[in-house]
Amino acid sequence: MTDEPYRWLEAIANRREYIRDQLKDATPVLAVSRPEGVILMGVGTGQSKVFEVYDRLALAALGNPVDIERVRQTAIEAAHLDGFTRDPEDVTARRLLNFSICPALKGSFEQIFAAPLLVEMIVAEVALGQANDVLARVSYDGSVRYLTGGVAVAHTSATDEASATEWLTAGLSPALSQQEVVERMVAVWRKLVSGGPFAGTAIEMHPSLDIAGKTVELAILARESRTQATYKPLILEKAE
Repeated sequence: MTDEPYRWLEAIANRREYIRDQLKDATPVLAVSRPEGVILMGVGTGQSKVFEVYDRLALAALGNPVDIERVRQTAIEAAHLDGFTRDPEDVTARRLLNFSICPALKGSFEQIFAAPLLVEMIVAEVALGQANDVLARVSYDGSVRYLTGGVAVAHTSATDEASATEWLTAGLSPALSQQEVVERMVAVWRKLVSGGPFAGTAIEMHPSLDIAGKTVELAILARESRTQATYKPLILEKAE
């Protein structure tokens, strides 16, 4: 019986290796906090990667589409229940992560005799002021990092994710248009998918937002929406 804790640790390590192997071909998702709101982006082949969760809340995720949907439903149900029993203003990203999303992911990860949730994600909350926007990077094991630079990247390589975040943060300014911001987000996505070292290399910019065989999915949590819905699909003009 004394070796049971070691067997559990070994099982957890094997599980982590299995999840990383399953996610190795998943493509990144990104989010950027802007004066006009929070822009979220994913690229796929028909399966959505960017979702509305509740007023002022959205998520972008990579991984198994079925598992992403399970986590999305968990988040939506928890947010609406909390908003109904308490107050819509009480439904925040931090509360949703602490009491719903992260416990669900942690529980799934640690149940070594059941299939894990193959999901990596970004949770975003738009506030009245840009300085108070919330961007959270959530991992498959339920761990979460709250980001302060206004940029979030979820990718399967932690090193490339950090490099991409640094490059994108350095290249943004309030003076850029939404089109220019999205072009930079797409450029980072292309670089991450193409592989190779990220830091210290040039990022090739493409004026066109088209990616062969894939759909670029964009949405914005608008800061000053004239309607009750702050989440809106973002449609930009494509360069010729």
